[in-house]
Amino acid sequence: MDATPSSPSRAPRPHPAGEQIDATGRISASGRALVLHGGGSVGNAWEIGVIAGLCEGGLDVTAAEVIIGTSAGSTAAAQITGAKPAELLAAILDAGPGQPPASKGRPGSGHPGRPAADHLERTGRIIAAAHSAADMRRRMGAAALELEGASDVSARERWRATVAARLPRQSWPDQTILITAVDALSGEPVVFDRRSGVDLVDAVAASCSSGIPYMIGNRQYIDGGYRRNENADLARGCSRVLVLSPFGGRTRHPLEWRMQLASQVEELRAAGSVVETVCPDGPSRQAFGGNMMDLSARPPAARAGHRQGRALADELSAFWR
Repeated sequence: MDATPSSPSRAPRPHPAGEQIDATGRISASGRALVLHGGGSVGNAWEIGVIAGLCEGGLDVTAAEVIIGTSAGSTAAAQITGAKPAELLAAILDAGPGQPPASKGRPGSGHPGRPAADHLERTGRIIAAAHSAADMRRRMGAAALELEGASDVSARERWRATVAARLPRQSWPDQTILITAVDALSGEPVVFDRRSGVDLVDAVAASCSSGIPYMIGNRQYIDGGYRRNENADLARGCSRVLVLSPFGGRTRHPLEWRMQLASQVEELRAAGSVVETVCPDGPSRQAFGGNMMDLSARPPAARAGHRQGRALADELSAFWR
């Protein structure tokens, strides 16, 4: 352990990243947080599998007071608060290896094959040229705004429909969910919750937009993973924090930027939180294959995650409770 358009009459009110939010306005010092990182279609399936395995083992982490979702993890956060993990797992396994039409993604954010490779190469060059994390966010946003299709309303509608089809419920739950994104124009990190004036589908669609930006109101947003990798630091103030990281805490960014999971965990523990992380074990990594956007890898990744979660349930129970 250690991926129906709305037209708001005003701009949404994303909270400044770092503001800790719950139903009373702050994260409770005694609360528990579940942090779900991105990892493409495959990482999402693994997270659902782990959570279903934990539940089967008697540990329901979906009852966390705060759930923080980033990129594909934002989809998982919305899914586990709208349906039972066992049902979500069964749906992944029943879908089989095929690619349903609703799962066709936009370039760089869920489309299998070469577009994802192109996206990694393009963003790698941006990271290498950046002088800091803030500079990287501004460059990522500017590059996204320049992509062909960035202003295509029909592309936005298709992406929103794709995201909506993945969610068992399209309204915010009473439970606190924090969904991360980055403003494409300013490069500023933002956090959406049910008080932001943004539909849950739109918040998730923005958090998963690692290719072209996603427009909400008169603002455009890109993937929340550009804020910080797992964004576990948003759980500051929670007594216990459980992080699921499909990428195993790895980062593409220079370590001095402190984007990586290890730095976030260090900060949380220094602030008094007890933190546990779950990263893919050997069988899970093998199930992932070489492409985290490969829909055919979702069932084996979900099965491997389920086995891993079931095996960890007893070990994590004392920590969580």
